[in-house]
Amino acid sequence: DDDGDWYETGLHIFFGAYPNMQNLFGELGINDRLQWKEHSMIFAMPNKPGEFSRYDFPEVLPAPLNGIWAILKNSEMLTWPEKIKFAVGLLPAILGGQAYVEAQDGITVRDWMRKQGVPDRVTDEVFIAMSKALNFINPDELSMQCILIALNRFLQEKHGSKMAFLDGNPPERLCMPVVDHIRSLGGEVRLNSRIQRIELNEDGTVRSFLLTNGSAIKGDAYVFATPVDILKLLLPEDWKEIPYFRKLENLVGVPVINVHIWFDRKLRNTYDHLLVSRSPLLS
Repeated sequence: DDDGDWYETGLHIFFGAYPNMQNLFGELGINDRLQWKEHSMIFAMPNKPGEFSRYDFPEVLPAPLNGIWAILKNSEMLTWPEKIKFAVGLLPAILGGQAYVEAQDGITVRDWMRKQGVPDRVTDEVFIAMSKALNFINPDELSMQCILIALNRFLQEKHGSKMAFLDGNPPERLCMPVVDHIRSLGGEVRLNSRIQRIELNEDGTVRSFLLTNGSAIKGDAYVFATPVDILKLLLPEDWKEIPYFRKLENLVGVPVINVHIWFDRKLRNTYDHLLVSRSPLLS
């Protein structure tokens, strides 16, 4: 902005369970730009303004013992009976492996918890926040598969839930090294080059991408990395009746608003870490 501050389009946080992203940082030689925080999860206490509850993962224990220790040591959010019922409810997911996880795609987080005998308070205390963090929607709407994928990584990897931030704004500290690497190998990156239309050949394959400036881009292969709603707008009419693309009708983007707040004084009870709001509105 005019004051030199960067507006984030979304909170960019990196987990230890992101191996592909960490490989990218390594290949670009920018591992030092990740600022790793202490291995904790810090939740706001809605009924106690200004207070937070922590789950601290000890470095001396391997996974999943470090996670179990963190949950057992926290006495502010869940009672012992709730912890036990939650642990028992998770056993099928732990023992069933990937096949079980994939089979839960059609059931919501809240319905799955109830089916496993997990109290609603566990969902409200922990999984509203986790659902918001993963997909910006509530546990009544989110597929349990998404939660189980994340939980499995956190339980299986010692530093899976450890978090890091970039040491600056993403365009300069992450995106530009990617662009520089592509250009160093003879590639080209065009900014402010929006696609107006996908041009097709007579057989339905892609002939070119027509840009809003009137130029056409041709290639051997075409990859879309856009929100699903944008792809729907650009999808050629000839493709909309193809069964593969008709599946897009069931995919809906989640509207998200980012709020930036600048304070004129130092806040009390601040942490150099991610703070989870546990709010029905905020993630």
